[in-house]
Amino acid sequence: MTKRFFQISGLIIFILLTLVLGIVISQPQGSLYPRKKGEWQQTRIIIPQEPDAASRESNTGAERMAYEDSVSTRVALEEGEVMIAVLSQNFDGDPPEEQFIAYRNLLEAESPVYIAYIDYDETGREYRRIWNAPTAAVRPGTVSLYTQDLIGDRGDCILVTGMNSQGEHTLTVFRRNNKSLETPFSKIAELRIDGSIGVQESERTQAYQLGLAKGQSFPLTAFGHDYESENILDQVETTYTYNPKKGRYEQSSITRVPGSQIEQRRLRELLSGAPGVFENFINDLWYYVSPQGTLDSRQYIYFDPPSRELIFFGDDAQQIFTWQNSSHTRYGLYITAQNISVTTLRRFLDIELESLDSIRVKIFEDVRLKIGVNNSWDGSYRRAGTVEKSVSPAGSVADSHIDALYDGSIGKLHFSPDGVYELNSGGTAKKGRYAFFWIAAQEVLELRADNAARETYRVERSGEGAPEGSLSLSRIRIGAMGIQDLHEGVIVLTAAGEG
Repeated sequence: MTKRFFQISGLIIFILLTLVLGIVISQPQGSLYPRKKGEWQQTRIIIPQEPDAASRESNTGAERMAYEDSVSTRVALEEGEVMIAVLSQNFDGDPPEEQFIAYRNLLEAESPVYIAYIDYDETGREYRRIWNAPTAAVRPGTVSLYTQDLIGDRGDCILVTGMNSQGEHTLTVFRRNNKSLETPFSKIAELRIDGSIGVQESERTQAYQLGLAKGQSFPLTAFGHDYESENILDQVETTYTYNPKKGRYEQSSITRVPGSQIEQRRLRELLSGAPGVFENFINDLWYYVSPQGTLDSRQYIYFDPPSRELIFFGDDAQQIFTWQNSSHTRYGLYITAQNISVTTLRRFLDIELESLDSIRVKIFEDVRLKIGVNNSWDGSYRRAGTVEKSVSPAGSVADSHIDALYDGSIGKLHFSPDGVYELNSGGTAKKGRYAFFWIAAQEVLELRADNAARETYRVERSGEGAPEGSLSLSRIRIGAMGIQDLHEGVIVLTAAGEG
């Protein structure tokens, strides 16, 4: 009797498990745990890559997942359409995830960048393209696609930034239109200007944060050339504010912003748009200038056009980006870069010439997530050669580059004033770039070989100044926790000519 009881019980449990499994499989994606309407959802932005480029990346799980997402959309594109970027998010509170796709139509001459909305059709149980519209952007490599609550009504707007064929910055903003089923999104702003465009974000009230009240709308600002001035760097700041009655942004104020007085002939050379001119100008280490006007060597950007690389350092963490492409603007350069570790993170840099030894940088990110640092990168930067005099400890090296020759156990190491080093050891020569800099009152040397290998050392000096005396180099790693010793042997370098 007991044996038969267990046999019947086992059969019943097996049947129940089979029924539950069948129900789970038959449910649409996400339907078992529906999200509440208005619940915050993290946006996923996928940037397409070339298949061969993806294969060259490291084979981490995150990168493989990003590449798999990047080559597919919820619906197939039509003939001639080429995808630029995809933004996947739950926009309407329904369980299935929706998509916005930025794409170009190669069958159209001077095709603008289009945006399409992909939604799930409950009736047909499939995804369909519901709506599409052109934007002001034209150059695919400059396009950024993201969402933001501009109006303050807790409804996301879709922002598409980029550049057009005239080298102007553009911003196109769409907002959900609940009054029309045929046009689910309406355009509320479209700006084009030969300078830069940004959103003036400000902190909203606690009532807004708690979902009890609406917040104030964010103004849009555009900086363009002042055609009434003879100085190329003089600009006009135009502010646009949201008009709730008309449902769109309108011009509200114009302010003239005087630029630096620089020798105009040299200025025209740098801003001529000739290939490589402005890239060569910024090819250096640049330190951040605080709003109070002080120079901070703890935050810097290193531009390396020959290696197509950018390095951001701040808050004791280093981020490396691949320099994908750049476009000349009236005041400088617009760079698109991709993080070498988080391949779905792109960073857009709008660089403007401020003076012959300073630049102004504005940065936009596809994924609004700070990786390892909390710094705001927007602001002015001074060339490293002029900053160390005011921030380095007394008696330390004044420049990031020196002219010196050292002997040691690793061979003969020559530092050139142009930032290039050469190491001769055992009849072989190795070349690359180098830079001396300071972190938390500690001098650091970074060597980057031509094969992209990177080595970082803590520097201790004996003797007065540089390059006299000797250098003791201890191998370190710089990360989110600051400087970490690798506990390798100390390398002692003696200035050539000493005994």
